[in-house]
Amino acid sequence: MSKKLNLLVTGLNGVVGKALRPALEERYTISALSRSGVDGLPDERVFKANIADIESIRPAFEGIDVVLNLAADGGLGSEDGMNAGWDSMLKNNIIGAYNVLEIANQAGVSRVILASSGATSNGYELQQPYKTLVSTEDLELPHSWDMVNEFSEPKPISLYGVTKLFGEDIGRYYSLTTPLSVINLRISSCGPIDEAGPGRGQANWSSHRDLQQLTVKIIEAPPDLKFDIFWATSDNRKLFRDNSHAKDVLGYAPQDGVS
Repeated sequence: MSKKLNLLVTGLNGVVGKALRPALEERYTISALSRSGVDGLPDERVFKANIADIESIRPAFEGIDVVLNLAADGGLGSEDGMNAGWDSMLKNNIIGAYNVLEIANQAGVSRVILASSGATSNGYELQQPYKTLVSTEDLELPHSWDMVNEFSEPKPISLYGVTKLFGEDIGRYYSLTTPLSVINLRISSCGPIDEAGPGRGQANWSSHRDLQQLTVKIIEAPPDLKFDIFWATSDNRKLFRDNSHAKDVLGYAPQDGVS
Protein backbone atom coordinates (compact mmCIF):
# COMPACT_ATOMS: atom_id res chain seq x y z
CA MET A 1 0.00 0.00 0.00
CA SER A 2 1.50 3.31 -1.10
CA LYS A 3 -0.44 5.30 1.48
CA LYS A 4 -1.16 3.96 4.92
CA LEU A 5 -4.84 3.46 5.56
CA ASN A 6 -6.29 5.63 8.32
CA LEU A 7 -7.87 3.33 10.90
CA LEU A 8 -9.94 4.50 13.87
CA VAL A 9 -10.19 1.99 16.72
CA THR A 10 -12.65 2.34 19.56
CA GLY A 11 -11.87 0.39 22.71
CA LEU A 12 -8.17 0.02 21.91
CA ASN A 13 -7.37 -0.31 25.63
CA GLY A 14 -9.49 -3.46 25.97
CA VAL A 15 -8.34 -7.07 25.87
CA VAL A 16 -9.00 -7.47 22.15
CA GLY A 17 -7.60 -4.04 21.33
CA LYS A 18 -4.34 -4.86 23.09
CA ALA A 19 -4.14 -8.20 21.26
CA LEU A 20 -4.64 -6.52 17.89
CA ARG A 21 -2.66 -3.33 18.39
CA PRO A 22 0.84 -4.54 17.35
CA ALA A 23 -0.37 -5.83 13.99
CA LEU A 24 -2.57 -2.80 13.34
CA GLU A 25 0.14 -0.26 14.17
CA GLU A 26 2.51 -2.04 11.83
CA ARG A 27 0.20 -1.63 8.83
CA TYR A 28 -2.01 1.42 9.41
CA THR A 29 -2.11 4.94 10.76
CA ILE A 30 -4.03 4.36 13.98
CA SER A 31 -6.33 6.78 15.78
CA ALA A 32 -8.08 5.88 19.02
CA LEU A 33 -11.42 6.83 20.51
CA SER A 34 -12.06 6.12 24.19
CA ARG A 35 -13.29 7.72 27.37
CA SER A 36 -9.93 7.62 29.14
CA GLY A 37 -7.44 8.09 26.32
CA VAL A 38 -4.74 5.79 24.96
CA ASP A 39 -1.01 5.83 25.62
CA GLY A 40 1.62 5.65 22.92
CA LEU A 41 -0.16 7.56 20.15
CA PRO A 42 0.30 11.21 19.08
CA ASP A 43 -2.08 13.55 20.87
CA GLU A 44 -3.76 14.53 17.60
CA ARG A 45 -4.79 10.91 17.05
CA VAL A 46 -6.23 10.31 20.52
CA PHE A 47 -9.86 11.32 20.98
CA LYS A 48 -11.51 11.27 24.40
CA ALA A 49 -15.28 10.95 24.15
CA ASN A 50 -18.23 8.86 25.27
CA ILE A 51 -19.40 6.55 22.50
CA ALA A 52 -22.99 7.04 23.67
CA ASP A 53 -22.75 10.81 22.99
CA ILE A 54 -23.02 11.07 19.21
CA GLU A 55 -21.76 14.63 18.80
CA SER A 56 -18.76 14.10 21.06
CA ILE A 57 -17.36 11.33 18.82
CA ARG A 58 -17.73 13.18 15.50
CA PRO A 59 -14.22 14.75 15.38
CA ALA A 60 -12.56 11.32 15.61
CA PHE A 61 -14.01 10.27 12.23
CA GLU A 62 -12.55 13.06 10.10
CA GLY A 63 -10.25 11.64 7.42
CA ILE A 64 -10.79 8.04 8.52
CA ASP A 65 -10.96 5.20 5.97
CA VAL A 66 -12.00 2.27 8.19
CA VAL A 67 -13.41 2.05 11.72
CA LEU A 68 -12.86 -0.92 14.02
CA ASN A 69 -15.45 -0.72 16.79
CA LEU A 70 -14.31 -2.72 19.84
CA ALA A 71 -15.92 -0.51 22.48
CA ALA A 72 -18.53 -2.40 24.50
CA ASP A 73 -19.57 -3.47 27.96
CA GLY A 74 -20.50 -6.97 29.09
CA GLY A 75 -17.72 -9.02 27.50
CA LEU A 76 -15.16 -11.16 29.27
CA GLY A 77 -12.89 -8.16 29.65
CA SER A 78 -15.54 -6.08 31.39
CA GLU A 79 -15.50 -5.62 35.15
CA ASP A 80 -18.75 -7.56 35.61
CA GLY A 81 -18.26 -9.87 32.64
CA MET A 82 -21.44 -10.78 30.79
CA ASN A 83 -23.46 -9.70 33.82
CA ALA A 84 -22.82 -6.04 33.17
CA GLY A 85 -25.78 -3.79 33.88
CA TRP A 86 -28.40 -3.17 31.22
CA ASP A 87 -28.01 0.60 31.36
CA SER A 88 -24.33 0.36 30.54
CA MET A 89 -24.83 -2.18 27.74
CA LEU A 90 -27.64 -0.08 26.29
CA LYS A 91 -25.36 2.95 26.10
CA ASN A 92 -22.20 1.20 24.92
CA ASN A 93 -23.41 -1.73 22.82
CA ILE A 94 -26.66 -0.46 21.29
CA ILE A 95 -26.61 3.34 21.25
CA GLY A 96 -22.85 3.24 20.75
CA ALA A 97 -23.09 0.91 17.74
CA TYR A 98 -25.69 3.15 16.14
CA ASN A 99 -23.62 6.26 16.81
CA VAL A 100 -20.48 4.76 15.28
CA LEU A 101 -22.32 3.65 12.14
CA GLU A 102 -24.22 6.90 11.74
CA ILE A 103 -21.20 9.17 12.14
CA ALA A 104 -19.05 6.89 9.98
CA ASN A 105 -21.61 7.15 7.20
CA GLN A 106 -21.84 10.91 7.53
CA ALA A 107 -18.04 11.22 7.50
CA GLY A 108 -17.58 9.14 4.33
CA VAL A 109 -15.86 6.19 6.00
CA SER A 110 -15.74 3.22 3.63
CA ARG A 111 -16.01 0.33 6.10
CA VAL A 112 -16.99 -0.29 9.71
CA ILE A 113 -15.97 -3.51 11.46
CA LEU A 114 -18.16 -4.29 14.44
CA ALA A 115 -16.85 -6.57 17.16
CA SER A 116 -19.55 -9.14 17.70
CA SER A 117 -19.21 -12.12 20.02
CA GLY A 118 -19.58 -15.82 20.54
CA ALA A 119 -22.20 -14.82 23.09
CA THR A 120 -24.62 -14.59 20.16
CA SER A 121 -24.62 -18.40 20.12
CA ASN A 122 -23.67 -19.58 23.61
CA GLY A 123 -26.98 -21.40 23.96
CA TYR A 124 -25.63 -24.22 21.81
CA GLU A 125 -23.32 -25.14 24.67
CA LEU A 126 -26.32 -26.11 26.81
CA GLN A 127 -27.10 -29.03 24.51
CA GLN A 128 -25.25 -32.01 23.12
CA PRO A 129 -22.85 -32.56 21.52
CA TYR A 130 -21.57 -29.06 22.25
CA LYS A 131 -22.00 -29.51 26.00
CA THR A 132 -19.41 -32.28 25.85
CA LEU A 133 -17.08 -30.25 23.64
CA VAL A 134 -16.87 -27.40 26.18
CA SER A 135 -16.76 -29.56 29.31
CA THR A 136 -13.81 -29.30 31.68
CA GLU A 137 -14.08 -33.04 32.25
CA ASP A 138 -12.18 -35.62 30.20
CA LEU A 139 -15.20 -36.98 28.31
CA GLU A 140 -15.27 -39.18 25.24
CA LEU A 141 -15.78 -36.96 22.23
CA PRO A 142 -18.46 -37.62 19.63
CA HIS A 143 -17.21 -38.90 16.28
CA SER A 144 -18.58 -35.84 14.53
CA TRP A 145 -20.83 -32.85 15.11
CA ASP A 146 -22.65 -30.18 13.16
CA MET A 147 -20.79 -26.91 12.94
CA VAL A 148 -22.36 -23.64 14.07
CA ASN A 149 -21.81 -21.18 11.26
CA GLU A 150 -22.49 -17.49 10.90
CA PHE A 151 -26.02 -18.10 9.67
CA SER A 152 -27.10 -20.75 12.15
CA GLU A 153 -29.94 -19.78 14.44
CA PRO A 154 -28.68 -17.34 17.08
CA LYS A 155 -28.93 -18.63 20.65
CA PRO A 156 -27.97 -15.91 23.15
CA ILE A 157 -28.28 -16.74 26.83
CA SER A 158 -27.22 -13.31 28.10
CA LEU A 159 -28.38 -9.79 27.43
CA TYR A 160 -24.83 -9.10 26.26
CA GLY A 161 -25.35 -11.64 23.46
CA VAL A 162 -28.63 -9.95 22.57
CA THR A 163 -26.91 -6.56 22.26
CA LYS A 164 -24.32 -8.08 19.95
CA LEU A 165 -27.05 -9.47 17.72
CA PHE A 166 -28.49 -5.96 17.58
CA GLY A 167 -25.10 -4.77 16.37
CA GLU A 168 -25.09 -7.36 13.60
CA ASP A 169 -28.60 -6.40 12.49
CA ILE A 170 -28.08 -2.65 12.53
CA GLY A 171 -24.87 -3.27 10.61
CA ARG A 172 -26.87 -5.13 7.97
CA TYR A 173 -29.30 -2.20 7.83
CA TYR A 174 -26.52 0.32 7.21
CA SER A 175 -24.88 -1.90 4.58
CA LEU A 176 -28.17 -2.10 2.67
CA THR A 177 -29.19 1.55 2.94
CA THR A 178 -25.91 3.49 2.81
CA PRO A 179 -22.55 3.28 0.98
CA LEU A 180 -20.97 1.73 4.10
CA SER A 181 -19.50 -1.74 4.08
CA VAL A 182 -20.19 -3.32 7.48
CA ILE A 183 -18.46 -6.51 8.60
CA ASN A 184 -19.20 -8.28 11.88
CA LEU A 185 -16.39 -10.15 13.60
CA ARG A 186 -17.64 -12.75 16.09
CA ILE A 187 -14.72 -12.89 18.48
CA SER A 188 -14.42 -16.14 20.41
CA SER A 189 -12.23 -16.96 23.42
CA CYS A 190 -9.47 -14.37 23.32
CA GLY A 191 -7.95 -13.32 26.61
CA PRO A 192 -5.03 -11.21 27.85
CA ILE A 193 -2.90 -14.38 28.00
CA ASP A 194 -2.45 -15.82 24.52
CA GLU A 195 -3.34 -19.42 25.27
CA ALA A 196 -6.47 -21.57 25.40
CA GLY A 197 -8.16 -21.92 28.76
CA PRO A 198 -9.81 -25.10 30.03
CA GLY A 199 -13.25 -26.26 29.00
CA ARG A 200 -14.86 -24.06 26.40
CA GLY A 201 -11.58 -22.39 25.62
CA GLN A 202 -10.36 -25.68 24.16
CA ALA A 203 -13.11 -25.46 21.54
CA ASN A 204 -13.52 -21.72 21.05
CA TRP A 205 -10.00 -20.32 21.35
CA SER A 206 -8.76 -17.64 18.98
CA SER A 207 -5.03 -16.98 19.23
CA HIS A 208 -3.81 -13.41 19.05
CA ARG A 209 -2.02 -13.91 15.75
CA ASP A 210 -5.02 -15.65 14.16
CA LEU A 211 -7.28 -12.81 15.30
CA GLN A 212 -4.76 -10.31 13.96
CA GLN A 213 -4.63 -12.06 10.60
CA LEU A 214 -8.40 -12.24 10.24
CA THR A 215 -8.90 -8.62 11.26
CA VAL A 216 -6.34 -7.41 8.72
CA LYS A 217 -8.01 -9.48 6.00
CA ILE A 218 -11.37 -7.90 6.85
CA ILE A 219 -9.93 -4.38 6.85
CA GLU A 220 -8.34 -4.97 3.44
CA ALA A 221 -11.16 -6.99 1.84
CA PRO A 222 -12.46 -5.68 -1.51
CA PRO A 223 -14.98 -2.83 -1.35
CA ASP A 224 -17.71 -5.00 -2.86
CA LEU A 225 -17.84 -7.04 0.35
CA LYS A 226 -20.70 -4.95 1.67
CA PHE A 227 -21.83 -7.11 4.59
CA ASP A 228 -20.75 -10.30 6.25
CA ILE A 229 -20.25 -12.12 9.52
CA PHE A 230 -17.11 -14.10 10.34
CA TRP A 231 -16.21 -16.33 13.27
CA ALA A 232 -12.79 -15.55 14.75
CA THR A 233 -11.56 -18.97 15.84
CA SER A 234 -8.34 -20.91 15.56
CA ASP A 235 -8.29 -24.47 14.18
CA ASN A 236 -9.05 -26.30 17.41
CA ARG A 237 -9.74 -30.05 17.52
CA LYS A 238 -13.04 -29.46 19.36
CA LEU A 239 -13.98 -26.51 17.17
CA PHE A 240 -17.68 -26.06 16.43
CA ARG A 241 -17.80 -22.31 15.70
CA ASP A 242 -17.22 -22.68 12.00
CA ASN A 243 -14.38 -20.58 10.57
CA SER A 244 -14.66 -22.07 7.06
CA HIS A 245 -16.63 -19.06 5.77
CA ALA A 246 -13.71 -16.77 6.62
CA LYS A 247 -11.36 -19.20 4.87
CA ASP A 248 -13.51 -19.31 1.74
CA VAL A 249 -14.27 -15.59 1.46
CA LEU A 250 -11.13 -13.98 2.85
CA GLY A 251 -8.42 -16.61 2.54
CA TYR A 252 -8.11 -16.81 6.30
CA ALA A 253 -5.51 -19.43 7.22
CA PRO A 254 -5.28 -20.04 10.99
CA GLN A 255 -1.79 -20.79 12.26
CA ASP A 256 -2.83 -22.01 15.69
CA GLY A 257 -5.23 -24.40 17.35
CA VAL A 258 -5.70 -26.69 20.32
CA SER A 259 -4.92 -30.28 19.35
